[in-house]
Amino acid sequence: MGKDKVENEDLIKYGTTADIWFHVDKLSSAHVYLKLPPGVESWENIPQTLLVDCAQLVKANSIEGNKKSNITVIYTPWDNLKKTGDMAVGQVAFHNDKRVKRVHVPQRENFIVNRLNKTKVEREVDHEQEKIERQKVESAVRRAAAAEQKKAEQELARQRAAEKEARSYDRLFEGVDEEDLPQKSVQEMEDDFM
Repeated sequence: MGKDKVENEDLIKYGTTADIWFHVDKLSSAHVYLKLPPGVESWENIPQTLLVDCAQLVKANSIEGNKKSNITVIYTPWDNLKKTGDMAVGQVAFHNDKRVKRVHVPQRENFIVNRLNKTKVEREVDHEQEKIERQKVESAVRRAAAAEQKKAEQELARQRAAEKEARSYDRLFEGVDEEDLPQKSVQEMEDDFM
């Protein structure tokens, strides 16, 4: 979560495709980011309880939104955020409005906010370095997957070559001496044929 609009800028700049951005719709609020938890394949499949937690956190960190009832919290993948040079600090737009979802928050749920505040951990983060480290890990995973795929393709090619060799007639008489074959004249072969 961004502490202020300057930190929100860093979060916008150094986000990843696994980040989901939350904000109070049409009001000033903190930018809250959710990294997709393991087992959640898509931002569209975020469990409802987690959505409610994020929405309550955003509402609690909005000066205006915290005082109001019946607010809407919007969320979208980080890569849908659009930032241009003429925008104010902390301001964003969207590449595709259809990829923005909404969560209705009827009121502040103090027990949720209190639970989240009890587990809150604040730390100084070098967003740029964190992104570099994350890219290194992702690159290593991609390289390992590519090497595994190449190995599997080589094994498949080897199996296909072995199957082709087994079906080939090229080596049918290999290892058989011509002297071992019965020697018949053309007339004898014709007689055998008839």
